[in-house]
Amino acid sequence: MTTKVTIQAMQRKKARGEPITMVTAYDYPTALLVERAGLDMLLVGDSLGMVVLGYQGTVPVTMDAMIHHCQAVARGAQSPFLIGDMPFGSYEVSPQEAVRNAVRFLKEGGMDAVKLEGGREMAPTVAAIVAAGIPVQGHIGLTPQSLSALGGFRVQGKTAAAALKLLDDALALQEAGCFSIVLEAVPAPVAAAITRRLRIPTIGIGAGAGCDGQVLVFHDLVGLFDRFTPKFVKRYANVAAEIQRALAEYKEDVQARRFPADEHTYAMDEGELDKFLAALAARGEG
Repeated sequence: MTTKVTIQAMQRKKARGEPITMVTAYDYPTALLVERAGLDMLLVGDSLGMVVLGYQGTVPVTMDAMIHHCQAVARGAQSPFLIGDMPFGSYEVSPQEAVRNAVRFLKEGGMDAVKLEGGREMAPTVAAIVAAGIPVQGHIGLTPQSLSALGGFRVQGKTAAAALKLLDDALALQEAGCFSIVLEAVPAPVAAAITRRLRIPTIGIGAGAGCDGQVLVFHDLVGLFDRFTPKFVKRYANVAAEIQRALAEYKEDVQARRFPADEHTYAMDEGELDKFLAALAARGEG
């Protein structure tokens, strides 16, 4: 039996100064690997739009696509705390619609919580979702769903005024009921200052070591996505190169008739084979 990670367990980690580990996953086999590695949190991120579905960004990702991938992940990971990323358009129109979509993540997707982007302007929406009994993780700093408004992939909070706004956003999200907040592409001193002033854990991605935890996109971490690599990514493996090598070797073996070899084929009783060949001969097909 595995022990399920809870919000309370992550809160205790913050109190002890013990880092929280988080990574994304989008399918059953990856979720199994995250489960076996023993990470605390698993995010089914809308980043799947880029690293799985091939879009240029996250905006085209739909609710149905998110639910589909959440279901696969939930079948593979039992112990991590599971978070579903609310896609663009699923929570901005009204708090009521946000609650309806958040319910789908738990009821259909098998998630434990949802994540949404935005600061103080999203506080009423966060409060409504939390009031419905659904835990919410906030996300401020670089918010991929708002890249057009932000002017692309740019570090956020680089001026004193911008840094203070991020702190105010974080405090507003905390008061609205968020159980944790992702800080993305924020100067390390700013992220550390925000972390010290919050009761809830912060999870950094490109926000320095002063956060309570860290998250990376799985495909970046293992080297499966090479269209671009953010500065904050540490690549722990180069899985894409190994997969490409294996595919090339497979192609060569097939073309040279080295595969399948005898050990990859099924035998047949010689007597039954003789009968089969005799039957073919009788039908004039020998």
